Amino acid sequence: MQQTVQLALPAHGFDSPQQMADWLQAELQWTPQQAPSIKTQPAKTVLWADQEVLQPERWSVNLSSPQRSVSAEYFVGNRSLKLDHNDATPIGTLTRLHMSTGVGAFWVLLSDSIAASLMLLSLTGLLLWTQLHTVRSIAVLTSAGALLASVWFMWSL
Repeated sequence: MQQTVQLALPAHGFDSPQQMADWLQAELQWTPQQAPSIKTQPAKTVLWADQEVLQPERWSVNLSSPQRSVSAEYFVGNRSLKLDHNDATPIGTLTRLHMSTGVGAFWVLLSDSIAASLMLLSLTGLLLWTQLHTVRSIAVLTSAGALLASVWFMWSL
């Protein structure tokens, strides 16, 4: 479920995107597990309805956790900012955990360690299965070559 709202800014405004991110975290009572993603886009001239219009500087802040994400967009000089709120479904939460979105360094280290362990387990399992016999080793090498060739082919598309 996604919700979009316009949020009124405080009277003092913001001097920097980081100040806006800090205010947004306090306003939404967001406890960050990782630093917010902040992007800025400088002011530029855009073509709109066959006219050149000056678009002011744009700041974007993304706050993420495995269960939800919030993205804020602010054009410098506006009195409000646009907030998009996304709640993840249970499958979406598992997907975000799989991709390590919005999690701390411990989770990233844990998931990378598990992935490396599974790869090592697979390789040692193949070595045990082949028992270094010639026919089985050739079968494994042929299968691995075919897998690498298909990955290379798909990558080149």
